[in-house]
Amino acid sequence: MRQIKLPHLPSDVEARQSDLLTDLWYKNGKTTNIKQDIKKVKIRMKNIVIFGAPGSGKGTQSDLMIEHYGLGHISTGDVLRNEIKKGTELGKTAQSYIDKGNLIPDDLMISILAKVYDSYGRGHKGVIFDGFPRTIPQAEALKKMLDERGDKVAAMIELDVPEDELMQRLIKRGQDSGRADDNEETIKKRLVVYHSQTQPLIEWYKKEGLHYHINGHGTLERIFGDIQQVIDHL
Repeated sequence: MRQIKLPHLPSDVEARQSDLLTDLWYKNGKTTNIKQDIKKVKIRMKNIVIFGAPGSGKGTQSDLMIEHYGLGHISTGDVLRNEIKKGTELGKTAQSYIDKGNLIPDDLMISILAKVYDSYGRGHKGVIFDGFPRTIPQAEALKKMLDERGDKVAAMIELDVPEDELMQRLIKRGQDSGRADDNEETIKKRLVVYHSQTQPLIEWYKKEGLHYHINGHGTLERIFGDIQQVIDHL
């Protein structure tokens, strides 16, 4: 029985399966099995690393990406808390480091992230990595973990907001929520730590050809529109 050969999907096109299959049926005649043909249509996976200082709107934009593109979300803080809460072996090991006031080793963190990543199953649309990597060795370890699965980071998106705007947003958030850690002195320290951590990583991702700068000052709609321009053309 003649096999229907599917055309290669251009990397900048996220084609709908039904439209693609309709085109195939007209070009190639009768299809053999609709379900089999649908399984052959591969939509490119888009794993995204997102960077943004406290107050940059990273959480809001991540939520919009998740809703619009159907991406998964892997937040290191949430993942760690979940593993510890469930009492898994990885969670117990992580807790032992936390109890001693030590940083969690990169290999342990990667093992935890790999477990969550694999839980999405094969053929997922991609995930947003939020809060990881924080160092170049972690970025290299993430690259290796994904490469072992035949996957990769498609883009590192940096939400860049002027520091005076970040200060205003965070001070207002502290006033609205009563959060003691959102005072001016503490905010400045957090921003210094963020920039010292991320600048080397930004340079690393630039060398990888994966860095995309987004102006994070403006309306939610305009900022998300800029992010869409990046993701839609990966």
